[in-house]
Amino acid sequence: MLRMPPKPRPGGKRKRAAGTHPPTPQGAGPGRRGLIGLALAGAVVVVGLAGLYLVGGGDDAIAADDARAALTAAGCRLQEVEALPFNQHTLQPGESSDQWNTDPPTSGPHYQQTAIYGAYTEPLDQARVVHNLEHGAVFIQYGKDVPAATVAQLRGFYDARQSGTLLAPLPRLDEKVALGAWTFSGGKGTAYLATCTTFHEAAFAAFFDAFQFHGPERFDPGSMLPGRS
Repeated sequence: MLRMPPKPRPGGKRKRAAGTHPPTPQGAGPGRRGLIGLALAGAVVVVGLAGLYLVGGGDDAIAADDARAALTAAGCRLQEVEALPFNQHTLQPGESSDQWNTDPPTSGPHYQQTAIYGAYTEPLDQARVVHNLEHGAVFIQYGKDVPAATVAQLRGFYDARQSGTLLAPLPRLDEKVALGAWTFSGGKGTAYLATCTTFHEAAFAAFFDAFQFHGPERFDPGSMLPGRS
């Protein structure tokens, strides 16, 4: 028996309604428009993070410039040197390193334990002090010829900034007072040593504001109080 071909549907092939798209299969990607949206959102996040980084870096640079200006006005000498590699626990107590590039040392090899934070009347072990700087501390050390009145001023300054601060004599400094810090920012380490023959509160405060708590190993200032190491 001869079969007849099927009758065509009315209106021919059905058209998709204007402005509609086929559903995305479950588990498929977000589609072209979704990818564009994600890319734009990602770009906004990257730009935002870059802006935050630049703002932070700008603030640090301004603080460093303020410290330089204040120390120069106070008649102090500020050394800025490329910091030596950190996390080098190669020294024993009382040892020194021929790699140290400032005196007193402000970066590089050190003993594996820090000095206990506080104000001292006897010299500190520099191999320990460098480790404190690695954690973001600042030292104040003064020579044997610094007047007692100046030492009292230093003690008053220390009392107002005890967290992350070491105060101690270092006889070989003679009539000088030294401030030391070790910083790390933008993948670069810098060590700072300021030496002064008098006490200038504004200059000392500018040094602390610019460089304290910026070490290559960042520690909570609350963990760097007197009596702790």
